[in-house]
This record gives sequence, structure tokens and C-alpha cells, in this order.
Amino acid sequence: MLSALAERCAGPLGRALALALPFSQSRQEAREWLEQAAEATRLLVQGRALPAGDVDDVGEAIERARAGGVLAPQDLRSIGRLLGAARALRRFLASRRTELPRLFDACSTDPTLDEVADEIAGSFDADGTLADSASPRLRDLRREWHAARQRMLARMEELMNRYEGVVQDRFVTEREGRWVLPVRSDAHERFPGIVHATSGSGATLFVEPRAVVPMGNRLKVLEADVRREEEAVYARLTALIADALPSVVAAARALTLADVRRATAALAQQLELIVPDVVDEPRLDLKRARHPLLALDLPRVVPSDLSVSAGQAIVVSGPNAGGKTVALKTLGLAALMIRAGLPVACAEGSVVGLMDVVLTDVGDDQSLQKNLSTFSAHVKNLGHVLEDTSPGALVLLDELAGGTDPREGEALAAAVLDSLCARGGAVAATTHYEGLKALALGDPRFVNASVGFDLATMTPTFELVMGMPGRSSALAVAQRYGLPSTVLERAERFLLREDQGFEALVKRLHDERAALELARRAMEQEAAESAVLRARLSAELEAAKAREKRALSEEGADLLERLRRARDDLREARARLRSKKADATTVREAERAIERVAGEVALGGALERVVSNGSPLAEPPPVGEVRKGMRVWVPKFRAEADVVDVFGDGSVRVAAGPLKLTVARADLRAAAPREPVAAPPPKPPVRAVLAEHAPIPTSDNTCDLRGLRVDDGIGMATNFLDRAVGAAHPVVFLLHGHGTGALRDAVREELSRSPYVARYGAAPPDQGGEGVTVVWLA
Repeated sequence: MLSALAERCAGPLGRALALALPFSQSRQEAREWLEQAAEATRLLVQGRALPAGDVDDVGEAIERARAGGVLAPQDLRSIGRLLGAARALRRFLASRRTELPRLFDACSTDPTLDEVADEIAGSFDADGTLADSASPRLRDLRREWHAARQRMLARMEELMNRYEGVVQDRFVTEREGRWVLPVRSDAHERFPGIVHATSGSGATLFVEPRAVVPMGNRLKVLEADVRREEEAVYARLTALIADALPSVVAAARALTLADVRRATAALAQQLELIVPDVVDEPRLDLKRARHPLLALDLPRVVPSDLSVSAGQAIVVSGPNAGGKTVALKTLGLAALMIRAGLPVACAEGSVVGLMDVVLTDVGDDQSLQKNLSTFSAHVKNLGHVLEDTSPGALVLLDELAGGTDPREGEALAAAVLDSLCARGGAVAATTHYEGLKALALGDPRFVNASVGFDLATMTPTFELVMGMPGRSSALAVAQRYGLPSTVLERAERFLLREDQGFEALVKRLHDERAALELARRAMEQEAAESAVLRARLSAELEAAKAREKRALSEEGADLLERLRRARDDLREARARLRSKKADATTVREAERAIERVAGEVALGGALERVVSNGSPLAEPPPVGEVRKGMRVWVPKFRAEADVVDVFGDGSVRVAAGPLKLTVARADLRAAAPREPVAAPPPKPPVRAVLAEHAPIPTSDNTCDLRGLRVDDGIGMATNFLDRAVGAAHPVVFLLHGHGTGALRDAVREELSRSPYVARYGAAPPDQGGEGVTVVWLA
């Protein structure tokens, strides 16, 4: 598991810590580590990751600096990269301090290291060489060296031209630290200089011209000065690191921890690991737990529920290769991963306690050198386990007391389990002993568990079931693989009657569990089908409501049209009655029009009959729920109304706008839920005007926005307007200055949308002009 974690680390520091991940020394420390892992996992799920960075291992360089040595350029650059990565991590965590509080506390670094990081980064070029800007003297020395070199090369060029017939080739090279020219060996007497080397064939001599010897000497002196200055720069940078050595070490630890937490998050996302609920008591209750190493290698791992607590033992039985040992290892790995601050391969709802120690006896400890058989080594290990078991210990025993006489081994196994539970250990043991299975049926401290086996296919199901003893199925497996029936019949006769009865009981229990499982699956299928039907009915009901709403809309449109025509008839009749020339015939026609309109709109009239055809079905509200202020539906109004009074005789007085009516409680219906009210149309923009005859600005009616950013300025102006409205100021002044005009334009655009503003404009020239906006409040 640690190797898988190390593979996901970015740098060598993180990989080293992952391979030697320590265990927490307290429950508080374990909780903090788990919370750090949970924060890193949530961050990765959001598409982000901790910026740990791939930094070099600088342990040796730090020790050299602590001892007073001068660091090499490569070590200085490695520490510089480490400090730069620490700065990036610190800034990342600081910007998300509320989101990642545990990681912020654990991985924060000293901000004063930024100066050291900048100094180191500024002292080296991109290719890793020491920059000329590392010190002023280094810059001057290098310039002087380059100038001297150019003068010498120019002199060399002159000499090559002068002695063209003697020079073998036109190039300048370096031999034994001196600058030389290639000269023919048969003519070197004609070239004044010092011979420093010859070619392999002997035809060419490399001669330093006598004329450039002083120049070469000067170059040697300058090169030595440059090297001394470079060493001085390295010493200065090392001193900076040495002065901040504790902070540098802390930064390296922070980056290492961040790298491990990021790798933990990647592993948790890949394997679907979670951080379970952590409790103080020593117990494990894992839902749908999986072995994490199997999850790494296999596309699918069968999950199982595992539960064990202090003073309790689970007895896991079942066929070989069915997954009993895997269940033990899953429990042990979960307990250890929690102590190491790692999430666990289980489902939500799991609960874990922090185990003080995990004691195991799993595997074959046979040793020829120590003269120990398998059983002897097993018993010796059991002795150590018994000595170390106490409350808070998780004990995992595979094939307890196996490899010896079955009857004595069964008795020994029962005694060991009893002693371990008495010592307060949380125990899980695998066995084939029928006596241990029966022990779990009669003692509440013991719980049976079994792994499944499909007799039809002769393959294990790998699913562990709590509360159920397992069948060894040895005879069934032997029959499946061709053992003669006569041998199997003899084997059954050799079985004791108690063994046969217990096997039959276990078989019956498994059959009943299989039947219950089938019934459960049938119920789940029925529940799923019922959910589909409910969804379908809900959709049909919504469609019916939509159709009814459309029908009501059409009826409402027809009602409005009838009311409009009735209103027109009334208006026309009123005009004829008011006419001075109205005669008896005109009056009678007006009376008939009024009577016709009254018949249309009266209760029980034509309009009510039209709309009542499409009235929705609704039940009257319960008697006890009708109260003053309640909103109800009145069919006679064909509208909603408010309850004004509730009388003792069963009648209710309602009001719909100006119209009030007393109706029976049975004639009311429950009002439909109100739909969201549409937002009112936007207020027309406030127009900017020229501020004329504005009052004198004072400290009470003026808000100074100068120097603020646009967002801050708008927020401050809005708050000021709120206070000004509360204080009943008719006019206020917003002082934003001239500048680029961005703040002024943003403020005036906000004023054009404000409900408080009647008008606004620039102040008069003597009051600031365009640098001040005068606002008249509505």
C-alpha cells in the first residue's frame, strides 16, 4: 500500500516519506491527519491539487550548511527551487484558509524565506550558471576578462595574417591553459613563441606567440579573480540559508507532507477511499469494505460488511479460497491505514476506532533452523499475542490452532479466544472447527461470520456474511472434482452424528438465508417498479393540470371579453341617460341594457355558468383550519378571497378586493398554491442632467470615493445613498475625482438604475465639475 502511495508522489522527498509513513501517536493526531487527507481529496475532486512540486532531496545540502560548509551551485539552486515551491504552496493555502484549515496549519511556511528564494533565483541564469548580477564586483571582473580576451584574440588574428605562410590553420585554441596558434613543425623557428604541445602526427606545433604572453598572463589573473568572487557569492548565499536553516527545514517538511497528502488524495479518488467516522472506543464497523491492494489490481472486488469491537471475537468459517484470510487482512489494513492518516476502502456510514496495536498470526512460520514445526511456531506466536493483548488491541488469527489433533486443537482454539476476549482484545479468527462455530451460537461475546460458496459452479462468492456460520463443503468439492462415490459414502459414515447434524443445521440456515435474499431482491424490484409507476402517475397528473390550466385560461379570456362588452353596454346606456335629449324610448332601452348586464354578472348568472363549467375539483378546507386571514377559493366569485370573519353558525365572511360576501363554509375550497409573482417592469433609466442651483456640499451630504476601485466605490456609494434616504437628504454629492473616468462612469451607471435617484448630474464648475456628481433623491 505504501508503494502505491509512493508511486503517486511528485518528488523524492514525498516518496521517501510515503515508504516510511509513520503511525500517529495519539487519537488527536490521527484525526488531524485524516482531516488533512479529506481536505486534499475534496480539493482534487474539484479539479485542483496541492501545488507540492517536484523538488530535490536537499538533506545533505542542509547538513553541509549546518556544518559551516559552502554549498555548490547545484545545491544552492535546489534549495532555491524548494523555497520557491514553498512560497507557491503557502500562497495557495492562504487563499483557501477557510476551505483547507488543517492543511494550512500543517503546511504553512515562513514568509521571510521569500527574500532568500529571490536572492538565490536572481543570482543564477536560466541555464544554471552564476549570473553577472550576483555581485557588482563579479560583473566588473567578467567584463574586464571579456575585454582582455577580445584584445588577445584580435592580436592573435594579426599574427595569423602576418605569419600566414607558417601557420598550419587559421584558428586559435587552448593548450595547457594557454592560448596558442597551430604552426607547421618545419617552420616554427620563423614564428617567435613558446611551444606548448604537438599534434598526434607531429606535423603541427601549438605555439603561444611571444607577443601575447603578457595578455595570457593577465587573463589567468582575471580568471582567478572571477573564481574567487564566484566563491564569495556562493558563500554569501550559503550564509543566507544557514541563517534561516530552521525555516528551510520546516519548508522542506511542509512540501514533503503536501506531496504525500496529494498522493493520498489521488489514491483515494482512484480506489474510492473515504474517511470514516472516527470514535474513541476500540472498534471497527466497516460497510462494504474492500481489500485496497486487490482493488488496485482487479477491476472489481466483492465488498463485505465487517464489524468487531473490544471484548468480542468474530469466528470466520467457510470453504478454502473463499476469502477468509482476505477479510482478516482487510480489517488489519483498515486499522493501520487509519493510524497512518490514510482513507479506507469502505462505504459511507462506516465507523472506526483507533486501535493501539494490531497483533497477527497469519501464514506459515515453520523454521527448520529453529527446529520449529508449523504448529510449534503457531503456538509460540499465540503466546506473544496473548501477552500483548489488552483493551485497544486488534488480534487477527488465521486457522487458529490448526495443524494438530482436531479435538485438542478445537479445545485450544476455544480457550485462546476466550482468553483474548477476557483481556479486552477485538479478535477476528478463521477456522474450520465446528466447535468454534457452535461456541459463537451460545456465547454473546462471539459472532459467527462466513464466506459463501456456490455449489452449482464450485466457486467461492467471496462475500462475507455476519451472523452466519460457514460450511466447509469438503465432501461437496470432492464430489465435484471426481472423487469416487464409494469413498464419499464411507466418509459420510465416518462422520459423527453430531457433525452431520451441525452440518445439516448450517445448510438449513444457508438455505433460509438464500430464500430471504431472494425475497429481499424481489421486494427491491417491486419497490423500483412502484417508484417508476409513481413517477409516471406524477407526470400524467402534471400533464392533466397543465391541460386544465390551459382550459381555464381560455375560459378566462372569454370571461374578460364578455365583461368588456358588458362594460361598453353600460357606458353607452349611461351616456344616453345623461343626454338632455333622452326620451322615454331611450330610457327604456338603457334600462333593458342595464338589466341585461346585471343578469350577466349576477351570482348564478350567465358569466358564472360559463366559468363554473371548468372549475377545478377541490375539497372544502377542514373545519378547524378556516380562520381569519386565510386565503380560500370562492366558486361564486370564481376567484380567491381572504377570510374576514368566521361565524358560529357555519358561515364565513370573505372579501375579494372591495367585494365582501357571506357564504357557507361548505361553499369554500382550498386555495391553490400561489405561483411566483412576476417581477415588476424595470424602472426607466434616470437621465443625467446638469446640476444647477445645487445646495452647498457638507460633510453630512458628501461621500468621498477618491482612490477606491470601481467595485469598492460602487458599494460605498450604494451604502451612502441608503443612509441619505433614511436621513431624508434631498440632495447628496458623490466626490469621485476626474482620473481616468472609470469610477465616475460606473457610479453614474449605477445611479441610472437606483430606485432612490430622481436625477443626477455633474456639479457646477465652482463645485468640482465632472469630478463631482450631484444626486437628487426621489
